[in-house]
Amino acid sequence: MNKDIKENAYKKAGVDIDAGNELVERIKPAVKSTLRDGVMGSVGGFGAFFDLQKTGYDDPVLVSATDGVGTKIAIAIETGRHDTIGIDLVAMCVNDLIVQGAEPLFFLDYFASGKLKIETAQAVIEGIARGCKESGCALIGGETAEMPGMYKEGDYDLAGFCVGAVERAHMLTGETIEDGDCLLGLASSGLHSNGFSLVRKIVKDEGLSYDAPPPFASSCDTLGEALLVPTRLYVSSLLKVMKEKPGLIKGLAHITGGGLLENIPRILPEGLDVVIEGQSWDIQPVFKWLADKGRLEKEDLYRTLNAGIGMVVICSSSEKEQVLQKLEQQGETVYVIGRVSKNDGKNKTGCTHIR
Repeated sequence: MNKDIKENAYKKAGVDIDAGNELVERIKPAVKSTLRDGVMGSVGGFGAFFDLQKTGYDDPVLVSATDGVGTKIAIAIETGRHDTIGIDLVAMCVNDLIVQGAEPLFFLDYFASGKLKIETAQAVIEGIARGCKESGCALIGGETAEMPGMYKEGDYDLAGFCVGAVERAHMLTGETIEDGDCLLGLASSGLHSNGFSLVRKIVKDEGLSYDAPPPFASSCDTLGEALLVPTRLYVSSLLKVMKEKPGLIKGLAHITGGGLLENIPRILPEGLDVVIEGQSWDIQPVFKWLADKGRLEKEDLYRTLNAGIGMVVICSSSEKEQVLQKLEQQGETVYVIGRVSKNDGKNKTGCTHIR
């Protein structure tokens, strides 16, 4: 009796425990579809066990990453399209792991809202499960938080947490990168999950509705759908190449916040810059439209947005054709976009020069 009174009082305060329990039951099939070697137990416990010995690593180093999807969620909420934003969440984390040579092992999510809408949360989490499954990563747990007064009606936020592993001898640190190495750019699927505060401002300034047809060339029916194309998952294609021939890829940079200008220098050894040929790849129509309507400077296109390149691969110039072909065989669209060069010694952290 006391339990019923307490739960009813909590429900009156805006938190529905029963709805949370129902959500857990609904998402169990999606979570189960992501199971892989190493997973122990099932969803719904206080924590999740993972047996690293079952993964087959000899001398593993664990790698972790956490991220969100920013204000792209606002477009998902406004359009009522919640089935792909979870893929974005996974991609933003697992793409950060793969650049260190790590295979994603398991993922946890955090879903917070003012009032839990089971159908919305289910669509989001099923999207997370799809992203995990495509990346070979188990969705082994998470948290659903209902916080009245913290979020407006219908609003929610997401965070993701991922752990991966890499053999100690195969860690990607960028230390072997040298003058003359080649930069390969892997095409993005679109905007991915960065720059959406700017994107939303441009859409608002243009007086456009997300339900309207895209004002640029697109296979999508609406502007909202075109902007919500999920972040590309690069894990399976890159892992395939790196496992076939360790050392073939010298460095990887995930092009997220900071774009091409700020992310590539993060993996460069001291004394090196990169020179990128800005005309060497096809910039997708959505970026051209944003640049035109937003009157964007080059820096905005290459720093705030990904400009059509979601991942940069650095390899020896003598092996670029081999790497390019292997990645194309895995379904990637690949461009030779530049090279590594010595800097003048004044900037120890490295720079990206776009011509």
